[in-house]
Amino acid sequence: MKITDLMYDLGVEDRLFTQGPLAVATPIDGSEIARVAPDDDAEIDAKIRFAEKAFQSWRKVPAPRRGELVRLLGEELRAHKNALGRLVTIECGKILSEGLGEVQEMIDICDFAVGLSRQLYGLTIASERPGHHMRESWQPLGPVGVISAFNFPVAVWSWNAALALVCGDTLVWKPSEKTPLTALAVQSLLERAAQKFGDAPEGLMSVVIGGREAGERIADDKNIALVSATGSTRMGRDVGPRVARRFGRVLLELGGNNAGIVAPSADPDLALRAVCFSAAGTAGQRCTSLRRLFVHDSIYDDFVPRLKAAYQSLPVGDPLKEGTLVGPLIDKDALERMQDALARAKEQSAAVAGGERLEGEGCYVRPAIAELSDHEGVVNEETFAPILYVMRYENLEDAIALQNSVTQGLSSCIFTRDVLEAETFLSATGSDCGIANVNIGPSGAEIGGAFGGEKETGGGRESGSDAWKAYMRRQTQTVNYSTALPLAQGVKFDI
Repeated sequence: MKITDLMYDLGVEDRLFTQGPLAVATPIDGSEIARVAPDDDAEIDAKIRFAEKAFQSWRKVPAPRRGELVRLLGEELRAHKNALGRLVTIECGKILSEGLGEVQEMIDICDFAVGLSRQLYGLTIASERPGHHMRESWQPLGPVGVISAFNFPVAVWSWNAALALVCGDTLVWKPSEKTPLTALAVQSLLERAAQKFGDAPEGLMSVVIGGREAGERIADDKNIALVSATGSTRMGRDVGPRVARRFGRVLLELGGNNAGIVAPSADPDLALRAVCFSAAGTAGQRCTSLRRLFVHDSIYDDFVPRLKAAYQSLPVGDPLKEGTLVGPLIDKDALERMQDALARAKEQSAAVAGGERLEGEGCYVRPAIAELSDHEGVVNEETFAPILYVMRYENLEDAIALQNSVTQGLSSCIFTRDVLEAETFLSATGSDCGIANVNIGPSGAEIGGAFGGEKETGGGRESGSDAWKAYMRRQTQTVNYSTALPLAQGVKFDI
């Protein structure tokens, strides 16, 4: 199906993806597939004002009624899953099953949020004063700015949007300038849902097309109550202080130099499959991709050769073709960063298998394994590419300490059938990451759990559990239902 057919099926007007100075290329072969017009400062400001106006009425709609809009969005996503999933693959290069899986993730978070719309619970708190009732309530926060990255062009938006909408907030979304088409498509589907909903205010969600300057505009605007930004740690260092200067809220999902440990008791076949997907899947372009692997010395010489052989057999190529498991890197810049990291690893005496660029259009590479004798230099950095640094370990505590030694703290895993090792890894002295898994890789999180990490990963939490609280304001309420006025802490102030 041609890109025009996909966009028409998704309800996007022709002018939105055929007219403009900003070219959109597919990483499949590097060819131009669309042209879009970036928003100027006045247009961005107008969209933010529109979101603020819409918030004034949307916050008054009962939460279960707001959940109905999200339910309708989920139905639109179900009806257009194939078209949107295919568009995800064309625009960001992940294999088709992952493109479809990303849309399924959107559907899942919509289902979660619909249930949540009837469970925005507060607390009843015992008051020390007679004739008083104290409680805690959650209120809509305001317009939410979402800045998303190219690698999950629609799922991460949905983590924020589904929760924000049921919480009574409105949205201004700046997608990556590399993946604006999927954002335009999702906006169209939300508009269809809003039409069926019947009384949703205009301006409920706007898409802002642009680069760094557009993101800065959103971060600086005092009317954006919360900025949820996904991207590099470098981006977070800029966005976080900008929002903090105006005392706004910020939710950051940044880099992840994720590690795995293969213990002596691990199921080698299970660990092998998990490592291959976590490290090479999505061409290593997930924030949760496996980048460092510690293999116990007693099994290293058996496990690592099998891992290398599996890597060599991974089908790399057109992500739209059945059987492909590894698609292209997003662009030439990503390719150059990968080659630079491998060159630095070789300077550290790493034994590198794979990593070569494959022939043809697009930035296709063989996933690489770099065996290192120590945890120094380039291994401490996140390279957004399919590079797996592999090292030996002898003592579990030492492996955990090395895992935790990097500045990022997103995701982690251990492969073991020893309950003592598993529980040590999950204990207070174990993994310091926001996500810790046993016998599964660090990637592929479900929407039911809160997603996010510690340290330079930003500390934010999105998606499930109680992540919804970030999109609301907490209010402690006290009601005096007596005729007296006792003061707290026994203070006397009689007049």
